[in-house]
Order: sequence, then C-alpha cells, then structure tokens
Amino acid sequence: MNEDLTRRAWLAGVAGGLAMTTASGAETKPADRPPGTFGFCLNTSTVRHNDGQWGKSRPITELIDIASKAGYQAIEPWISELDAYVKDGGSLKDLGKRIADAGLKVPDAIGFAEWIVEDDGRRKKGLEQAKRDMDTVAQVGGTRLAAPPVGATGGTSRRDDPKFSQPIVDLLAAADRYRALLELGKSMGVTPVVEVWGFSKTLKRLGEVVLVAAECGSPEGCVLPDVYHLYKGGSDFAGLHLLGPAAIGIFHVNDYPKIDREKIVDADRVYPGDGVAPLKEVFATLKAMGYRGYVSLELFNREYWKQDPLLVAKTGLEKMKAVAGA
Repeated sequence: MNEDLTRRAWLAGVAGGLAMTTASGAETKPADRPPGTFGFCLNTSTVRHNDGQWGKSRPITELIDIASKAGYQAIEPWISELDAYVKDGGSLKDLGKRIADAGLKVPDAIGFAEWIVEDDGRRKKGLEQAKRDMDTVAQVGGTRLAAPPVGATGGTSRRDDPKFSQPIVDLLAAADRYRALLELGKSMGVTPVVEVWGFSKTLKRLGEVVLVAAECGSPEGCVLPDVYHLYKGGSDFAGLHLLGPAAIGIFHVNDYPKIDREKIVDADRVYPGDGVAPLKEVFATLKAMGYRGYVSLELFNREYWKQDPLLVAKTGLEKMKAVAGA
C-alpha cells in the first residue's frame, strides 16, 4: 500500500470490499452455460501477434475464429483491434453479429484511457476516449471495459511517458474519478472495471483496487484481478478471500515461472499449470465465494506467438480447465 494511505481509509476500503459481496454490478452467472461453472474466455493478447514480437497483430476477425474453434465461450478483445477493424472499413454492428454467430460473448474489452491521472486536462481527454471506447464495446455486444491506471503508474509502463506519469497517492480521490467513469459507462450500458497493474506504483495491489471500487459510491464498482499482476505487485492470494462474486468484473488467468517479483515481466507468463502460481487454490477460492463469471486467459509469451495460434488457444483452454477443476 502507499505510505500515505491512512489506516482509517484502508479499513473503510476493506469494509466496503466485504460489502460488495452482495452488490449487483458484476455478471456472476452468465445465462449461456450451466449454473455452477466458470465461463472460459480468450484474451486476444494470447494469440494476437504472429511474429513473436509486438507489432504484427492478427485481425480481430481471425482472432474470433480462433477463439470459437478452440472451444471458448467468450473473447476479450483490445480496443486497438476493434479500432483497426473500423479503420479498414468494417462495421462494429456486423462484427458484433459475427461474434455472436461464432457462439461467443464479449464480457470485457481492454482499453487504455487516462481516467485516473492528476492533471484535469488529461483526465478530461481520458474520459472522452473512455466514452468512445465504451461505445465501441457496446456496439459489438460487450458489457465491460478494463480500467487500468494508465498515465499514473510512475513511468513504469511501456505506454507511459515517465515525464508525465505520476502515481496517485490519494486513493479516495481515485475512487471519485472511478465514480465519474462509472457514471459515464452507466449511460452506455458498459461497466468499467478497475484493473490491478502489478508493475505500477498505483493500483499495484489488490487492496488498493478494492478500496477504489468500494469507496466509489456505486454498486456497479468492481475489480479485475490478474494472477500475474497480483504476484508482480506483491499481493498475497489470500486476499481474494475477502471478495464476493459481485466484486469481480472478470478474472485474468495465467501462470509464471519462479522469478523474483522485481524481475518478472509480462512476457514471462506461461500456460496455467506450467508455473508456480497457486492456481488450484485460487480457483478453489473463487468457487467458495460463489464467483461463476468469466475467467480469461491473458498471456504475452513471445514463444507462444511464434506457434500455431489455434494450438496455443486450445492448449491454454485445456490447461485453464485443468487447474479450475472443470
């Protein structure tokens, strides 16, 4: 936690997090599958690049086909992929129909709007971008948009300019900004989800994102935990026990090898079960709390990017189901 976070604010955040167990903000039991089971989702980052490096991204239409053929129930696209589709002359409504026809849902999408930054001007532009992103998500049938602390990480993100990326110290102020983002999303039918980013100096721990969501003053507030980011940021997985099913908008699944938190990077992520993360315990916790929402495989492994994408997607789904006990 940030040193400036007071004991009183922390206790308020934890209490709020516990209260979120009965909130209505998250879709805990999607209607497209039997009760008591998770929904399995493919985050497109897992197979989006076809050269082993950032840059050459597969088109979203191909990614949809891969997710469907591999047996997933949902796909988690990046806003940049949807924007590229539109730039090439595509219709988002047609794309939404294509996704539905493939038997897939869009429980979440990955965006990078600067909603949390200290600078008023940048934050205003960030909200404008978030509005465009939410409109994009809604047009393809999506219901949520990831809300990571872009621009406020302390300069540790590839997407942040160190000169302008200042970490947020006042998490209650961050909660107010999250409420503004939620209000924007409510009018569009899309819920922003506060995301843990373990490499940053802001919202790097589970307790920090829970405080922001709990203190935002809206029952729609929810968080996006990620196995890799929880480890990277220093959170103990035992903290998940404090959450209820409605507190989680979507859950990112991955694994990691035995590498120090300070040295591990996104590209080190491996298939579930191939690393040292306590995934069986994590899924047992999710089951015990009653979470039955989507779990999304999000990897950035460059070796996987060099392989057949359908094989990677299938392998990831099989290994995710194995650790989930599905």
